[in-house]
Amino acid sequence: IFTAAMALDYGVVKLSGGYDATEPIRVSRFLIRDYHAKKRWLSVPEIFMYSSNIGAAKMAQDVGTEAQQEFFSQLGMLQPARVELPEVGSPIIPSPWRPVNTMTISYGHGMAVSPLQLATGVAAMVNGGLVHRATLIRNPSAEPRAAKRIVSERTSSEVRRLMRLVVENGTGKNASAEGYVVGGKTGTADKPANGGYRRRSLISSFVGAFPVQDPRYVVLPVLDEPQGNKQTHGYATGGWVAAPIVKRVIERTGPLLGVRPIDEEAPELRQALGIQLNRE
Repeated sequence: IFTAAMALDYGVVKLSGGYDATEPIRVSRFLIRDYHAKKRWLSVPEIFMYSSNIGAAKMAQDVGTEAQQEFFSQLGMLQPARVELPEVGSPIIPSPWRPVNTMTISYGHGMAVSPLQLATGVAAMVNGGLVHRATLIRNPSAEPRAAKRIVSERTSSEVRRLMRLVVENGTGKNASAEGYVVGGKTGTADKPANGGYRRRSLISSFVGAFPVQDPRYVVLPVLDEPQGNKQTHGYATGGWVAAPIVKRVIERTGPLLGVRPIDEEAPELRQALGIQLNRE
């Protein structure tokens, strides 16, 4: 989400642009590869929809290391969350922040933040581009709290369309809660160990926003070392184990929160959120 937002907002790529994801990227003795490789040129929506590590890494390279650092700093992800709790941990960030870190961070490795920080950042990407400080204290007034612009309204609109695409056609189909117009993004990371990664030990998540055409809520379940079963066809990735949680939470809480289901096939909604894919 953040890599696409950065690249679109900084103007290094357009929504209609893309990158060559035919071959893995070799960095020293390591390879950056795609989990379900398409082995072809991918448009920006396809990179997002298919979770292409190769495409994201190339996008981040075009953004640049300094700009990436500045973006995450503005989001508040390079320091502890400023929330009303004493037990707040510090994010894990690379030092020094090398070009290889820029690439791995682009698809979710090499940096760790709290779920609260992630949800706060995603909220800023979908709410029109404004980052609000997270708080546990209810605001009794109708006046909005102070906020800082992080991306343009246009970029935020494009991110919402990308997140909707994931739920409609990509890895997040299991998050679809009928009538609530969910948008989101999968997150599946190998757990680090001994200078590398434990391939069968995952942190799987899915972040969803709804109703994504005019977001009011973000839902973020995170599972520590989930295990696949028959229902998930043996997979333990975010799209299989975390996305269904988002669906159930939204279906149960939506009515309690006063979010009315709507016709997801309405022409005006399709026009506002649709993306044309140029598949080969």
